[in-house]
Amino acid sequence: MLVSGEVKRRRIAGTVVTLGIVSLLTDISSEGIYPLIPLFLTNVLGAQVAAVGLIEGIAESTASILRLFSGWLSDRFGDRKWITVIGYGLSSISKPLFAISQSWPQVLGFRFADRVGKGIRSAPRDALIADVTPPESRGLSFGFHRAMDTVGAVTGPLLAFWLLKSLHLGFRPIFWLSAIPAVLAVLILITFVRERKTKREHVAPPSIKFSIFNRNFKMFLLVVTLFSLGNSSDAFLILRARNVGISTENILLIYVLFNSVSALLCTHAGDISDKIGRRNVLLAGFLVFAGVYVGFAVVKHPAAVWGLFAVYGAYTAMTAGIQKAFATDLVGADMRGTGLGAYQTLTGIALLPASLIAGFLWDAVSPSAPFYYGAGMALISAILLLVLFQAQTTCTDM
Repeated sequence: MLVSGEVKRRRIAGTVVTLGIVSLLTDISSEGIYPLIPLFLTNVLGAQVAAVGLIEGIAESTASILRLFSGWLSDRFGDRKWITVIGYGLSSISKPLFAISQSWPQVLGFRFADRVGKGIRSAPRDALIADVTPPESRGLSFGFHRAMDTVGAVTGPLLAFWLLKSLHLGFRPIFWLSAIPAVLAVLILITFVRERKTKREHVAPPSIKFSIFNRNFKMFLLVVTLFSLGNSSDAFLILRARNVGISTENILLIYVLFNSVSALLCTHAGDISDKIGRRNVLLAGFLVFAGVYVGFAVVKHPAAVWGLFAVYGAYTAMTAGIQKAFATDLVGADMRGTGLGAYQTLTGIALLPASLIAGFLWDAVSPSAPFYYGAGMALISAILLLVLFQAQTTCTDM
């Protein structure tokens, strides 16, 4: 009975599986075109690398403000599903519009709309996952969702590679085709996700103030925001690969390798964090990031880029889902949407200065400089994580 009870508790809920499928299809759309956007900007539209940093920074950070409000709204009204639908819907409409872009400000506008959609959906969707998952399985569930998300990130670039290499399509037709899986994801979300409603008559709605959060959660926000200040857009990794001689087609395959490693390790990393603590896995992730960024700073040979992207996939597996599970551990059930929104907002806002600094360092110093900066910020964040969370902070502590 004990074994069967443990298996039952560790089972991944059907809602989590369905949301994983939705994310898989969305990432086929998003990640199929994401590696092409910085190349489209620099090679087709003639934009400078600093403009790429500006686009990624503004789109990600400004839209991230919505994550806090959308999470709060989902807590306030208890309707997470339809806020999530609105976010996915906006992204599905905006993605193919890159095909009509004639200048980098237009790309900025469409990229911004896409990220606004992500900002609207992320916190309510993650709260939906937390609502149907027991505390002892949060790492497993968030890791599984991240793995499904990453399977889409593998499939998308593979399809883009096939369209480029075999059908000889250009950037713009591929942008148009990206709408198909995005729309399908929205239809599945509307049709198959059922929200678990909770009674809220006697629960005061959470306010959007950082004073409502406990000390541990505030320390967590400090650490991950500082880390994000050095974690510029992955567009710079793509541009660095191109800088050392990787072709456009091979960049797509490298991106497939990166996401494949992440997909293979995400669920396992989340499961491990349930057993040994979020802090330990997250600390390892920060250190791996620092090592990879030093590697990107000094890399000379194209072959080494493949290995660096593979290890970078391990870093994402050790951080992306675990950070969400860590944040969920540190806030109450009635504040999950607000807490996850605060986490995603602060880390997203940090992308603006991170990407602006990276673009400036690339143009003004050297292509290696942004990666030395990112590695340094990761090491500082790792030290803070070790000092501020000396005791293991896991779901069993709450």
